Amino acid sequence: MKATKIIYWVTTIIFFLFEGVMPAIYGNSALAKEGFAHLGYPEYFRILLTIFKISGALVLILPFFKGRIKEWAYAGFTFNLISAAVSHAAVDGLSNGQTFFPVVVMLILAISYFTYHRIYGVPSRH
Repeated sequence: MKATKIIYWVTTIIFFLFEGVMPAIYGNSALAKEGFAHLGYPEYFRILLTIFKISGALVLILPFFKGRIKEWAYAGFTFNLISAAVSHAAVDGLSNGQTFFPVVVMLILAISYFTYHRIYGVPSRH
């Protein structure tokens, strides 16, 4: 159980840094604006997504959030990462590293999710 907790916290912290801290720091940068424009998304979507990412990352990292709200955060990030991979594949093709990076981050999220369930006894739904 100790190893599971370590894996949970390591993956959750890594995910928090990628999807919570980085958008908070760089979400309004010229590079972020350029990236969203490159994918064809409007400016308001970048702002909305940044707010949702920071909020969702806080829900995942703060231990007093439990149950359904945490499940919604995991689901929201899953949809976001799938959409990011598809968006990059559609615009830049499969040979671009930006297409696969969201998949790698989603694997980190999945490990966090499954270890969360193992630690807190949340039954998996099949």
